[in-house]
Amino acid sequence: MSAAVAQDSRWSVGVTGGTLGVGPQVMFRPNEHLGIRANAGFLSVSRDEEVDDIDYDGDLELSSFGAMLDWYPLGGGFRISVGGRANNNEIGLKGQPTTNVTIGDTTYTPQQVGALSGTVTTDDFTPALTLGYGGTLAKGFTFGAEIGLLWQGEPSIENLRGTGLLANASQFQADIEREERRIEEELDDYELWPILQIEVSYRF
Repeated sequence: MSAAVAQDSRWSVGVTGGTLGVGPQVMFRPNEHLGIRANAGFLSVSRDEEVDDIDYDGDLELSSFGAMLDWYPLGGGFRISVGGRANNNEIGLKGQPTTNVTIGDTTYTPQQVGALSGTVTTDDFTPALTLGYGGTLAKGFTFGAEIGLLWQGEPSIENLRGTGLLANASQFQADIEREERRIEEELDDYELWPILQIEVSYRF
């Protein structure tokens, strides 16, 4: 590769999409072995989850941005990347029991519970490690992909509340706290978030 081509082909811009969401990406590769990427991801996904016989509608809102330091050990497209993200991902939970349910250690009627709602959050900063392919220093359109893990911490639920007849009762509030802990146990698997992204970019 000529020095002129390398000089002209250090910057690229594009779009990335996958389990981190969909968003823009800017890349700078000063030489064959090192590079840096900055990108953002946004996406809304709905998923149902059952905890203690209560069906919750989960609305996952992916919203994060971050940077990755890329190492190209062979000087080509294969890369090993480390970095981190400012993480605003959250899950909005909503549940509406239609039969008697057990919350905490107590059985309640649908009228006593009403509608349940709360928000699941994770750590604000999340480190990441990936393996991928990002194209070479040649000009033009390139296709890339990466796979890895995002360490986003143990999910926690905030402000789980009911709207029923016993919403403000002390016993119900104590049982709601137990329900929060059980929901968090169900979400333990989300401490490690899989990264699977594809990217299309133009290098100039």
